[in-house]
Amino acid sequence: MSNQISQRQAVVNAVNTVLAEANISTEGKVIKDLMTKELRAQVNSILFAGFRANEITADFEKNDTELKAYVSGLQSNWLNKAKELNGGVAYVAKNPGSRTGTTDPQVKALRALLATKTDSDECDEIEGYIESRLSEIGQSKKTKTVQVNYDDLPAELKAKYGQA
Repeated sequence: MSNQISQRQAVVNAVNTVLAEANISTEGKVIKDLMTKELRAQVNSILFAGFRANEITADFEKNDTELKAYVSGLQSNWLNKAKELNGGVAYVAKNPGSRTGTTDPQVKALRALLATKTDSDECDEIEGYIESRLSEIGQSKKTKTVQVNYDDLPAELKAKYGQA
């Protein structure tokens, strides 16, 4: 159906509608900070009804319980990612690569084993197996991209590590 709207647009529309009805100004604000439990529930209700009325694109079949959980996550996702809702900021994942290898049973088992260990030698050994397995299946543990504001460092560290 060509009259369906995207899930992203549905979230943006629902959030804007709910905030307008509540007379909440959104001018230049991060919408996520404005959302109360009640407002989020109203948005979820609109999204739920939109999916059930086949007004929002979906390539899945979910029962009511699954759909309620899905629309809650969908709202959170687009509150973070949609520039109309997040103050125009490009989204950056908090833990990039954190899901690497999650579909591999061996990696899952190794990570579960790692979580039970406290001895650093045992942890290092298990992490070695995890790294080996990830490279074997064609994935590698991604290093986090961290941006350091060198201007905020103490003078000694700024001189030592900063961009002179």
